[in-house]
Amino acid sequence: MGSSIDDLINWLRATGEPTRLRILALLRVRDLSVGELVQILDQSQPRLSHHLKVLTTAGLVERLPEGSWVFYRAASAGAVVDFLDGLFDLIDLSKRPFQTDIAELADVGDKRAKSAEAYFSDVAETWDKIRELHSPNTAIEAELLSLAGAAPFKRMLDFGTGTGRMLALFAPLAEAAEGIDLSHQMLTVARANLEKAGINGARVRQGNVMSVPFEDSSADLVIIHQVLHFMDAPGKVIAEAARVLEPGGRLLIVDFAPHELEFLRTEHGHHRLGIRHDRLCDWASRSKLSLSEPLAIEPPENMEAGLTVNIWSARKDIAHEEVAS
Repeated sequence: MGSSIDDLINWLRATGEPTRLRILALLRVRDLSVGELVQILDQSQPRLSHHLKVLTTAGLVERLPEGSWVFYRAASAGAVVDFLDGLFDLIDLSKRPFQTDIAELADVGDKRAKSAEAYFSDVAETWDKIRELHSPNTAIEAELLSLAGAAPFKRMLDFGTGTGRMLALFAPLAEAAEGIDLSHQMLTVARANLEKAGINGARVRQGNVMSVPFEDSSADLVIIHQVLHFMDAPGKVIAEAARVLEPGGRLLIVDFAPHELEFLRTEHGHHRLGIRHDRLCDWASRSKLSLSEPLAIEPPENMEAGLTVNIWSARKDIAHEEVAS
């Protein structure tokens, strides 16, 4: 459905200002908070909050509250997307100030990554104990084994392997298993844990889950366990999982349901307070994955501030393969 004249006029008015164009260019790349936009654009928070209100009111930007933080995203559905695509086709983003803004955006991403890596490094040896405080791991692992389907698996990949627990669980069921993590200390712990458990068929390596060093269609099982809430751009992680999955391969995702425990962000480096199902559906759809409804594992009744853990299962689309054959 096309846009109305009134919508078009509102969009033109809202975008007819240099700072708002710079904001839109950034938000088309990554979700950002007001504070991060202040850092990139070097303007006051009240000024940027005003611009964001104009863009939000016009429907060009989505406002995404998460606890005490608010993130903003360029509109991602409807005729407004076509409008933004057409608008930015006319703009040379390789020139200033857009080029400078993108460079500053990279610095924001580096700071987020360093914050998450520092947390992992600090808690490497007690990470499993922290997980125990938030969810019943035995119940989660039993459900994961059930959802994974029939073994053996040809190749299992673990994105954000942490202490290596998912590798220890699935490596005995796979011909090959490999985990990736950004933290050297985490990988050291994972190696020690795998050796202690006598797991010889699993390897770990350092790398970024948003750009994994694995070839296309090289795995039939990928696991992303308690990783997405640390991520700046979870959609990129899902896209990488889809890329390395072979047609018909399965992706299993474990993460917290949305919650309001702000201390997990301030004290433990969580970038997102849980993962919303509708967001995950969007990321999966963009990557040609068919996503299930989440299986929810509630916290123990005696846990005062427990977290619900969701498990999703997704399959890589094989429709095009069937048509080709």
